[in-house]
Amino acid sequence: MSTAVGVSADPLSTSAPAADRAACASTGGTVRHLVVFDEGTRESDATERIDAACGDTVTYYPEIAVGVATSQDSSFTERLGDARSFSAQQRRNAAGSSAESRHAPRAGPSTLAPTDPGIVPSADRSDEQWGMRMLEVPRARSVSAGDPDVVVGVLDSGIDAAHPELAGAVRADLSVGCLSGKPDPSAGSWSPSTSGHGTHVAGTIAAAEDGTGITGVAPEASVASIKVIDDRGYADPEAVVCGLMWAAANSLDVTNSSYVVDPGSLSCVSGTELDVAREAIARAADHATAEGTLNIAATTNDGVNLSPTSADGRGDGCHALPASLRSMLTVSAVDSDERKATYSSYGLGVVSVAAPGGEAPRCVLSAAPGGYTSTCGTSMAAPYVSGVAALVASANPDHGPERIADTLTSSTRNVPCPADYDISGDGKQEGYCSGYSGYNGFYGHGIVDAYAAVAGDVEGAPSLE
Repeated sequence: MSTAVGVSADPLSTSAPAADRAACASTGGTVRHLVVFDEGTRESDATERIDAACGDTVTYYPEIAVGVATSQDSSFTERLGDARSFSAQQRRNAAGSSAESRHAPRAGPSTLAPTDPGIVPSADRSDEQWGMRMLEVPRARSVSAGDPDVVVGVLDSGIDAAHPELAGAVRADLSVGCLSGKPDPSAGSWSPSTSGHGTHVAGTIAAAEDGTGITGVAPEASVASIKVIDDRGYADPEAVVCGLMWAAANSLDVTNSSYVVDPGSLSCVSGTELDVAREAIARAADHATAEGTLNIAATTNDGVNLSPTSADGRGDGCHALPASLRSMLTVSAVDSDERKATYSSYGLGVVSVAAPGGEAPRCVLSAAPGGYTSTCGTSMAAPYVSGVAALVASANPDHGPERIADTLTSSTRNVPCPADYDISGDGKQEGYCSGYSGYNGFYGHGIVDAYAAVAGDVEGAPSLE
């Protein structure tokens, strides 16, 4: 478990002073905050502290001592003290119109309506799914096609459960909306409204193998829609904490995080401003892992060299959340020639494995509300790996997250650093790969091999020869 950065070492187990609500200033708008307390803080103590700072508790996760609060007082963070609070919403409000999401437009389709329940899937388009063949997925399915009891939590913009490719895969009883930071199980809270991004991700993982349209990596596995990306494309840190905690509480086998936590890209933000968000998400991810969930994340589409966070939550260089967290199995994207995609962020110690994300015009075909769409991005690479993880988990019910991750990383096809990465031909390198053939910053341990991962880890499976 990580240690809070910028948080006092004094325990918060004593009662907080009663709030003088008359002294609280109203700015006319309610703002949501993520709040980190010392580990072990009781819910009653946390609630009192939030109240004393002119806030109202939305929810509290005692397992990790992280809460979500709202306040109309612009001084809530200062009143709470010790750099315990962070508000992406407040930061966006202060930035005004310049605070645009850099995630949704780059990572997937937008402004898409949910599928008409009467939509008829198209003819078989599996020949267009070049990424499946690259990863030896069709061969892997001969060993394991998934298991309905294996569930991948898709932390994203919502899944269209009416889509014919996904209607049999979506577990409504395990789906939830997390935009407020508190789980909301109503169908409207976890369904997509303006973005098809989550549907695309889910299609790659578990689209039905029915001879029409596309087929997912693990067509017999299940997915849960955990909505953490709002209608403007923002993935606020409190929503991500909620999603990971939901996965842990409901014993989900895998989570897929194809986003970067707001505000915008956190890749190269330095200093202590974002330490609260980083600490809270790290605690939630660590807790989910401890509860048996393998967490998989995309590297982001910023094309930058990322650094891992250190044990205390910090680290030099550029960081992305959740990609840079050490408890994440992080995925970079390759094109159809198995070369790192130009947009894909990378980094030694961050990237675990690589998978197809595509490079225009040859992108990744998957489901979308209303039909199908082809999109490029690291968001498209991560669900390939989540699907393979579901295959491994299905074939090996006794495997925990660490063993599944080890199976994925030890069965890859190693790819060395390129001698030249001047993609544009202008004499300048578009990225600098460090490491060696077996482990480097572009490809991690290598490109995932679904058949090797499944057949090599199942007793009595066909030989890899």
